[in-house]
Amino acid sequence: MKGLLVIAAFFTAAQSAKFFAGDQVLRINAESEEQIHLLQALEKQESIELDFWLSPVSSDLPIDVRVPFASLPAVKVFLESNNIPHYVMIKDVQELLEEERANMKTSRLRESRTKSFDFGAYHTLEEIYSWMDSLVAGHPHLVTKVPIGYSYEKRPMYALKFSTGGTKRPAIWIDAGIHAREWVSSATAVWTANKIAADYGHDASVTCLLDSMDIYLLIVTNPDGYVFSYTNNRMWRKTRSVIPGSACRGVDPNRNWDAGFGGPGASQNPCSESYHGPRAESEVEVRNVVELIKSHGNFRSFISIHSYSQLLMYPYGYTCADAVDSVELDSVASSAARALSSVYGTSYRVGSICKIIYQASGGSIDWSYNYGIKYSFAFELRDTGRYGFLLPANQIVPTATETWQALKHIMEYVHTHSF
Repeated sequence: MKGLLVIAAFFTAAQSAKFFAGDQVLRINAESEEQIHLLQALEKQESIELDFWLSPVSSDLPIDVRVPFASLPAVKVFLESNNIPHYVMIKDVQELLEEERANMKTSRLRESRTKSFDFGAYHTLEEIYSWMDSLVAGHPHLVTKVPIGYSYEKRPMYALKFSTGGTKRPAIWIDAGIHAREWVSSATAVWTANKIAADYGHDASVTCLLDSMDIYLLIVTNPDGYVFSYTNNRMWRKTRSVIPGSACRGVDPNRNWDAGFGGPGASQNPCSESYHGPRAESEVEVRNVVELIKSHGNFRSFISIHSYSQLLMYPYGYTCADAVDSVELDSVASSAARALSSVYGTSYRVGSICKIIYQASGGSIDWSYNYGIKYSFAFELRDTGRYGFLLPANQIVPTATETWQALKHIMEYVHTHSF
């Protein structure tokens, strides 16, 4: 009965969610700086509510934009009249959402029958937190659920700590779900947490690592946004904080760190998806992580998991100048990307944030690197745009499986170079 009530409550909420019927995702391939400038001007037109999944920054990179159904004719005329190449990547966003919702319903019914957690499904925040308790219960001498504070809307934030004893040992930080709509990042983190717990004592590398280091894993860095993306707006990206003087809510939490704050690649407009916030660390979710990292004082690696585009990046984002350790970071990331590719052949591009995608200020791994955590990396998981933020659930486990090989490589390297 309880399982059925959860399902009923979920789908009642889903029926009140924002609809995207007829919305399309266009892939645009700008051919000149002039076309990039035109697209940047288009991005600022709030009246047509365009949602740029990949922003217009360079003619070398594709641009993905979700266009509301009502705005499609005008946007396509604009592109055609300026001879800007484009094609439809996703024909109807709502159709993908309906498929996703149907798959979630099937998964919940299956879980209610089998009483087992489905790692190949997307879950609510409450389900993830409940599963964390089960993981701790199953591995009480290895895993603890560490409260690190509360979100803006007073939801608890928990990190899983994997440790075989001791205090403030050298540690590795991994977070996911900083952008609400990037569901596969949190789903990958759940699978990864289970993998770490299951492999300790069985996998020599994981066992050796945890015998001398700790791993902290924050599965949902933006809990308010994550819940809102489930119940109200699947495309929600930001936090849910109230912005004084604005009708728009939320801050891009990966533009809110004290690393080149307010610089290129972040917006001053509270209605923008990349709004940096009124000041660095204005978002409590960011402050909670910063305070934990600083109070611990012995993190050797900081890894942030995002989606999409299949990238493995290192600092910097707020400047295109090379980090002091860029040669070593590139070598580690390149080896990790090869390890990832060895599983299913998935190809990742490697480089600094600024050089591989675009200049972006206020990012987490720039902050961690400047704070002294040399081995700072960010993943952009599957895919390269066919589904974008709506990656089907049947790709969760393959994504997590291949990502694990890259994470494991990085952690082994950090372990080897931390003592």
